[in-house]
Amino acid sequence: MRGWRLEPRTSVTPAFSAAVSAASIMLALVLGGVIMAAMGVNPFRAYYEILRGALGSSYGFSETLVKSIPLTMTGLACLLAFRMTIWNIGAEGQLVMGALASAAFVRYGSAGGAAGMFFGMFAASVLAGGLWGLIPGFLKGRWNVNEIIATLMLNYIALSLMDLLLYGAWKDPASMGFPMTPPFPPEARFLTFGRTRLHGGLAMALAMTAAAWFVIRKTRWGFEIRVIGENKRAAGYAGMNVMRNTALVMFVSGAIAGLCGMSEVAGLHGRLSRGFSVGYGFTGVIVAWLSGLNPLALPFVAFLMGILLVGGDTLQVVMTLPLSSVQVLQGLILFCVLGGEVFRRRRLRPSRAAPGTGEH
Repeated sequence: MRGWRLEPRTSVTPAFSAAVSAASIMLALVLGGVIMAAMGVNPFRAYYEILRGALGSSYGFSETLVKSIPLTMTGLACLLAFRMTIWNIGAEGQLVMGALASAAFVRYGSAGGAAGMFFGMFAASVLAGGLWGLIPGFLKGRWNVNEIIATLMLNYIALSLMDLLLYGAWKDPASMGFPMTPPFPPEARFLTFGRTRLHGGLAMALAMTAAAWFVIRKTRWGFEIRVIGENKRAAGYAGMNVMRNTALVMFVSGAIAGLCGMSEVAGLHGRLSRGFSVGYGFTGVIVAWLSGLNPLALPFVAFLMGILLVGGDTLQVVMTLPLSSVQVLQGLILFCVLGGEVFRRRRLRPSRAAPGTGEH
């Protein structure tokens, strides 16, 4: 009796990996189209409106780039941890802590001019986000505490701390009841490009992308990250300190997410406000996986997800679809990519059951 079994692939070419990713995205778009059709919406028109809203004008294109900035940073934060098979699901909380630290430096710190303000906010966001990532990293490395649960719990603590401050001591008296801090002074703001909302965080995101690629591919620490990610036991036999690297990777991962928080409040919003992040830390998980954990591919994937976010606003206006429809599409993309990962690493082969065993 014939059956089927999955067996590991001996080698995977870059072209095959790209083909699997493309097929996964196409399947997600088809499934999303089926859901839209069931809602009485023409999926072809919906996808056209997404592209038109995101790329059909200079404003739409600039807004897509604006959305790509935090997606690139949070994607990098997740990617670095994922390369070592540490599942950091706490980029959202680390982002919030970075934003809180930046706002705290603006409120209480003293710096000489724009340069001093920038480096002060930079250091504060790196430390806050990094320490928020270090906590589950240390627990994972020292006692093998499940990092998924630990990072998820810390997300809620960070969000609650932000609410405590925004509804309390940091609330702007002139905000008419809205939870937000007073506007940042000009020296605490990033430069913007022309009349768009595109800001200096773009340069920061691209620089971090190049740095991540260099570290992972060209340094000894990057080699250790890759080896530990493939086989922790073998890495330990080779003399690599798995506990120290686990804590360090989570600190750097959190620091990157913390810098994303600084970029958003200093570059886009000009103050800390509730809801300044629309789930960028969670969407970064999708971006990291879609990129195949390749830092150089990640900005392009972030741009793709930015198209969905900006185009989703167009769907709300033109076709009266809720924004949740785009979030459903994001979820479909993630599940299809994860499913495609199975077939990227394994092949489906026919098998014959042994006589008299009934096994495949």
